[in-house]
Amino acid sequence: MCHIPVFCWISANVLQRMLSEAESADIPKTLTQMFTHFLIYQIKQRIQKYHENVDIDLQQTTENVFSLGKLAFQQLEKGNLIFYEEDLRECGIDVREVSVYSGLCTQIFREEFGLYLGKVYSFVHLSFQEFLAALFKFLSLILRPTKHFKLFSSTMTDLLKREVDRALQSDNGHLDLYVRFLLGLSLASNQRLLQGLLTHTGNVCLINKQKIIKYLKEKIKDNPSPEKSINLFHCLNELNDHSLVQEVQAYLKETGPSGLSGFKLSPAQWSALGFVLLNSENELDEFKLSKYDQSEECLLRLLPVVKASRKAELCDSNLTENSCSALASVISSNSSSLANLDMSNNNLQDSGVKLLCAGLKNPQCKLETLQYDVLHFVVIEYFEHVSPPKISSFISAEWDILERYIRAKQHYNLVRKSVKSHFLCRLSNCCITEDGCAALASALRTNLSHLRKLNLSDNTLGDPGVNLLSVPLPYGLLVSISMKLINSTKIYYSLHFVNLHLSNNFYMSFCSLSNCSIGEEGFAALASALTSNPSHLRELNLGMNKPENSGVKMLSHLLENQNCKLEKLQLFKSSIREEGFALLVSALRSNPSHLRELDLSGNEPGDSGVKVLSDLLKDPHCKLKTLQLSNCSIGEEGSGSLALALRSNPSYLREFDLSSNKPQDSGVKLLSNLLEDPQCKLEKLKLCNCSIGEESCSALASALRSNPSHLNELNLSSNKPQDSGIKLISNLLEDPQCKLEKLIFLSLY
Repeated sequence: MCHIPVFCWISANVLQRMLSEAESADIPKTLTQMFTHFLIYQIKQRIQKYHENVDIDLQQTTENVFSLGKLAFQQLEKGNLIFYEEDLRECGIDVREVSVYSGLCTQIFREEFGLYLGKVYSFVHLSFQEFLAALFKFLSLILRPTKHFKLFSSTMTDLLKREVDRALQSDNGHLDLYVRFLLGLSLASNQRLLQGLLTHTGNVCLINKQKIIKYLKEKIKDNPSPEKSINLFHCLNELNDHSLVQEVQAYLKETGPSGLSGFKLSPAQWSALGFVLLNSENELDEFKLSKYDQSEECLLRLLPVVKASRKAELCDSNLTENSCSALASVISSNSSSLANLDMSNNNLQDSGVKLLCAGLKNPQCKLETLQYDVLHFVVIEYFEHVSPPKISSFISAEWDILERYIRAKQHYNLVRKSVKSHFLCRLSNCCITEDGCAALASALRTNLSHLRKLNLSDNTLGDPGVNLLSVPLPYGLLVSISMKLINSTKIYYSLHFVNLHLSNNFYMSFCSLSNCSIGEEGFAALASALTSNPSHLRELNLGMNKPENSGVKMLSHLLENQNCKLEKLQLFKSSIREEGFALLVSALRSNPSHLRELDLSGNEPGDSGVKVLSDLLKDPHCKLKTLQLSNCSIGEEGSGSLALALRSNPSYLREFDLSSNKPQDSGVKLLSNLLEDPQCKLEKLKLCNCSIGEESCSALASALRSNPSHLNELNLSSNKPQDSGIKLISNLLEDPQCKLEKLIFLSLY
């Protein structure tokens, strides 16, 4: 309730009045007390404003409140929030004098003019209507026994039981607040608040409070829906009974931050825990089922807490399709706060995921991230019947769908309607075959305009499936394509998928095709497709392929294009030799200003290849921040050449990896000279498995003492520095100017 502006306004009015007048009454602790005080103040304010020094006309006040209550009750029964003149007449309200009622409770009941319907009437908020409906029910029994008692032939206690049952049977919960107010009004303390305002004799209507409390607890044990259970706890709170809540609070106090994992609570206690968490002062940002009990029973009992949380982590919890049905209800609720749902490692089966998808289709769904990890035989099908405008209103960020083990011949429709920007779709390792590609291609052709990232790594698409995806797509904003195709003899056909008629409407910023066995022809297809519109591409990962010199040459045409804004290039383990290095570096030198990360690890540049790379690094327009050259057979001469080049242009490089090469002591000394340069801003240096000994350690230590302010990570794993070398480097950590945070010596000998 504290998130509802109207309730905050009521609370502020009541508390301001009580504190300013220094009244002796206790501060309201329940909803009924708050609304009762508000009603009293509104009536008093009206009397004082227009009839100063005149006593309250109890008879007229009672009649007016009773008539408004009758209207509220009858329309609540019908589910109506807006009323018309005939509705008022049925309740004995003269429409000619409706201003009396509006004036009586000007902040509660209002008169408006509809565009076509004439005058319409309503309460300012549904909670007022429910409060007045409960007040009418209560007054009907104690104020009008001759005229109205025949409507309620049972005792007050039995009446309350019956109304509790009616509220539990309501599908939409429209009687939840009403029954809370009615139970609250049954307390003698709340009845006394109304004395002096309403015309009853001053006698209170007594109930068997303990009998009602016992009845409510029995209903909680009957395992109603989680929302109904929470409302029953609110009912107990109105009766000032906190026994179940105190039991759970004692458990929480005993366990502390570790939660209730391992505790066997009763169903009623789990519901009490939900009530405690919802009413906690702590922000409900992340819900972790593992803190309580990783079981379906616990989840279902705590579902209202999940609904109020922004993130729910439900992995490894033995959940079944029953959980999916319940969670579908949560994510499709307009009042749900859930944006991130992790259901990894649960055996939901196809049937469970289909149930969950029903919630995903709902335009009220606000989910941004959905993660399935190691699901068995998942079928995803969503947004099939939802119009694009509705979709764009409820997907607000990035949706991450990770599906595992999709049954080969089960079709699924993917993104048939619009999804708001930054939509990430992961279908890696899903056993997708030709049939899946057909469905995917069909969906993409239907509407690709908002899909941003597509990951199809580790799937057995086969040539027919790849060909289906190779059909040019008319329009799109796809920014990421990742493929790693298994068991396909002509893998290069996958590159045709990239050729999506790359017009100005197609903005790809990330392309990953690592380990796809792409050869010369594939590189030619890729380069041709990307060259037609290169200005948006920012990251290109083609590692672990076989381009040969001709493939590198075609790629070089893309890189030397002045419209190319590539920032990250990965060509690790691609068997690129001296000639390929020369072609590649020549292209990068002609357009060096945008590249920030370059990974050429695991290739064989030779001395000449390293030399041309060094010439690139000397270029003042080169602004590389990350350079990875591990396992490139670079020797003493090559290492020295790189060090000298970097020293001539030292201000940009932040990460340098020269691991698994053979720089020798002389090469390391030249690198140390680079580190001594005050212009050097290097933050991470990796020299693993470089046969570094004591002499090299001494040179590095000396350099870092001279310029200690930037390097925060030094990795010297798998070298032979001896104890003395280790000590020389380790002593740096005692220097207060040293920024080293990570110093690694592993597998030394």
